[in-house]
Amino acid sequence: MKKTLTLFVMLVASFGILGAQSVYRGTSNKITFYSHTALEDISATDTIATTLLNTKTNMVIAQVDVRGFRFANPLMEEHFNENYMETNKPGPKDSKGNVTYPNRMATFNGKINEKVDYTKDGTYNVTMTGDLTVHNVKKPRTINATLVIKGGIITVDCKFNILLVDHDIKVPTAVGQKIAESIEVTLHSVMAVPSATKK
Repeated sequence: MKKTLTLFVMLVASFGILGAQSVYRGTSNKITFYSHTALEDISATDTIATTLLNTKTNMVIAQVDVRGFRFANPLMEEHFNENYMETNKPGPKDSKGNVTYPNRMATFNGKINEKVDYTKDGTYNVTMTGDLTVHNVKKPRTINATLVIKGGIITVDCKFNILLVDHDIKVPTAVGQKIAESIEVTLHSVMAVPSATKK
């Protein structure tokens, strides 16, 4: 919980508007991925995520803890973390000398392209352009999304595909036919202004 709060403060600070009414935070997040092949369907769900939207600048940040994905098959979950996403693979040390694990977080940092009236209830089809980082490999992406604004709550839904090769995710030959080369990702986030920032 402490790490999540620290992450939230850091992300809001990166918007340059800590404590502003224009920052919406995800109060309920759900990220799923789905792999379909002729041999097997694989899906997993993760709710350990932080989502932020700045309604003044249209900036969007989403960050998910890869280790939070839950599978129906515990062995697949273990292989996912150890062999494919390599979440325990150490990276460079930080400024304090602590070892980092860059594969543990997947992030999207971008901006909504269209003009949205966040004060008006309604449904808005938008595109978000930015950088998607998965397996510590950053790729520019434009993602279609739907925003539903109602009573001060913003619900964000989007679906997109990730190519394993784009993020240097290698699948052992022995199981290659069971895992799709393109993974479908779905995000659902219910967002509101945190009570701590309300006057």
